[in-house]
Amino acid sequence: MNEPFEKQQKERPAQHQARQPGREGAMQPRPIFIRDDYRGSGKLDGQAALITGGDSGIGRAVAVHFAREGADVAIVYLDEHDDANETRRLVEAEGRRCLTIAGDVGAEDFCRQAVEETVQAFGRLDVLVNNAAEQHAVGGLEEITAQQIERTFRTNIFGYFFMAKAALPHLDGNGRMINTTSVTAYHGHEQLLDYASTKGAIVSFTRSLARSLAERGIRVNGVAPGPIWTPLIPATFPADKVESFGAQTPMGRAGQPAELGPAYVYLAAEDSSYMTGQVLHLNGGDFVES
Repeated sequence: MNEPFEKQQKERPAQHQARQPGREGAMQPRPIFIRDDYRGSGKLDGQAALITGGDSGIGRAVAVHFAREGADVAIVYLDEHDDANETRRLVEAEGRRCLTIAGDVGAEDFCRQAVEETVQAFGRLDVLVNNAAEQHAVGGLEEITAQQIERTFRTNIFGYFFMAKAALPHLDGNGRMINTTSVTAYHGHEQLLDYASTKGAIVSFTRSLARSLAERGIRVNGVAPGPIWTPLIPATFPADKVESFGAQTPMGRAGQPAELGPAYVYLAAEDSSYMTGQVLHLNGGDFVES
């Protein structure tokens, strides 16, 4: 079952993309977003989900998995229209509706608008997945400008606050939020100081919000990916590092978005009904203290 994932690691060429958050259509090879043998079982039948950063990478995997489990999906993305249209095609191929919404999650007004459009289109909102992120590699703290710090925090953590706040009125009773954090929240990263800091903030946000919303019947959990082959990688690191990305893990390879999608399904479904304030670690054996 893991042969396609291992093959990708061996055959990945050096590559770089000049612009964040990166384009999945330009990646070689393309990330695997769902296993051929993944079978849906109606875990999310009739529900509606909103996924930020849903055009590609982990977000695309979550969108397609949710659709295969019976959910309609709205995907929020910055401006990667080709990727977003491809994700919409994939969701619709599963027989579900897909709404694409372009904009900046760092703007609170846009987040409110995205939630309103989703509820108007689907008549409900059951699951919010906060997943959009950006990262910028630097040689040291001295290279990080105030502008970069603010931009990274605005996208990676302000956007989570804004989306959660906008979604709250629609989630009472049995709502679910899933926040994408990172292994860097636990290990740190010498080149991604501001990014890792936002991911640590997401862990605390997840735990605190879960406590705050438990009485309202809203569960809040997170996923902390290790090195996953997504457009953000060639858009962040130089070509030589991209070629060997993920090889440092005990499993010797980067993960694929397809290996994360089922974890989001679990957190969105009733299977995880007694779970809130927790983080699932999918990192190829790159162990962390949680």
